[in-house]
Amino acid sequence: MTKGLKQKIREQVAPDFEKIEVALEYHLNPNVELVREIASHLLFSGGKRLRPLLMIHSARLCGYNNGFEIEFSLIFEYLHAATLLHDDVVDEADIRRGKKAAHTKWSAPKVVLTGDFLLALSLDIAAKTKEPDIISVIAKITRDMAQGEIDQLEKKGKLDLSEKKYLKIIERKTAVLIQGACQSGAILAKTNKEKEDALSQYGFHLGMAFQMADDLLDYTASAKDLGKNPGADMREGKLTLPLIHSLSNASLKDKDWMQDAIAATEFNPDQFRKLKEKLFIYKGIEYTKNRAQDHVQKAKVCLDGFDDCPSKQILCLIADYSVERKV
Repeated sequence: MTKGLKQKIREQVAPDFEKIEVALEYHLNPNVELVREIASHLLFSGGKRLRPLLMIHSARLCGYNNGFEIEFSLIFEYLHAATLLHDDVVDEADIRRGKKAAHTKWSAPKVVLTGDFLLALSLDIAAKTKEPDIISVIAKITRDMAQGEIDQLEKKGKLDLSEKKYLKIIERKTAVLIQGACQSGAILAKTNKEKEDALSQYGFHLGMAFQMADDLLDYTASAKDLGKNPGADMREGKLTLPLIHSLSNASLKDKDWMQDAIAATEFNPDQFRKLKEKLFIYKGIEYTKNRAQDHVQKAKVCLDGFDDCPSKQILCLIADYSVERKV
């Protein structure tokens, strides 16, 4: 994302961002201090707070602005953090947000149980909304995200993953949480079904664009910018859209070479650089950028039925941010 766009968003959400930080700290009150220590290691390591901001401004876009939207938005940051703790254990990731992954500092069982605590905390806050529809949305999110991770785990190392299956995986593992944050904001505001559906679709397209951009960064960003080592997806045996598209368009010779590079047990930096060249040659990078941008445009169209206001502007800026960001 360009510095100007990032700064513009930061300035507009600064008051909300500060309140989110205070609320995250306040509500993180486990009986066991070790749980707070492990959770804080991830929670306060530079997260963007995208998901709570989306719930807050979706609610405000529908006329809700009594202060409780800040507390309720924590549902989605705690839930997001829980999934990251679990995912890093499953993926055996070494780095998260530029820091050592939690399971490299504490045992995997302690980290998994901390993730479970954060999940329970998010459900507890959801119950306080006294909105059965929000609780239903959270239940669907947790089910779909678990299914998405299981699907991805089962496809790990398989070189025949189709674009259709990839899209279903990223919908479940990423888009549903962002979609749920936006939809829950609308439910909290007790808006009509048409506006709730519009914000739900905005969140879906934003989530798809966000994950596609993430998949691109794995091949286009530096380790410093990315906060983890580039090529992590390939090392973990995950086929993402840049690879899927390039493999489907490569010559037989190049396809065989690319598959051997992906399947290699040892990571070779020179081989990785050559693989990235193939992604440009066979337009995997370009195709993924175009697909992500298409989702951004569809997301912004979903906001057309809402009156212009600061929250609408912020949601439009976040949509642009999803594909223009560098990290």
